[in-house]
Amino acid sequence: MILNESLRLYPPIVATIRRAKSDVELGGYKIPCGTELLIPIIAVHHDQAIWGNDVNEFNPDRFANGVPRAAKHPVGFIPFGLGARTCIGQNLAILQAKLTLAIMIQRFTFHLAPTYQHAPTVLMLLYPQHGAPITFRKLNSCEDR
Repeated sequence: MILNESLRLYPPIVATIRRAKSDVELGGYKIPCGTELLIPIIAVHHDQAIWGNDVNEFNPDRFANGVPRAAKHPVGFIPFGLGARTCIGQNLAILQAKLTLAIMIQRFTFHLAPTYQHAPTVLMLLYPQHGAPITFRKLNSCEDR
């Protein structure tokens, strides 16, 4: 739940592009064949109509009943894209994130440094504008845990 909420607030890509393979009508709009459509993942993940009034808050509990029920729309959560063109590295990325977090929790205590300023910004990818300084302290024994 924590990983999914992190991916919702800070998706690995901010948008993706799809090209219409044929003429299609979408939401009352006619889309000609060959038209490129930008899907703004970050906008979908921060849409109050899809996620509710607490859209900008970190709330892992929204995923308590699974990903399909987390949002008001069944495909409101698309950090790695959707359908046939879903990111091929999605499962590996999630596995690596879970493993890294598990090892960190076993071996360290950590917190954001007092100098941290929350300022996510986009330059091709979403990243912390002023960095994300984290202070780590190694756990020495079972008593530290």
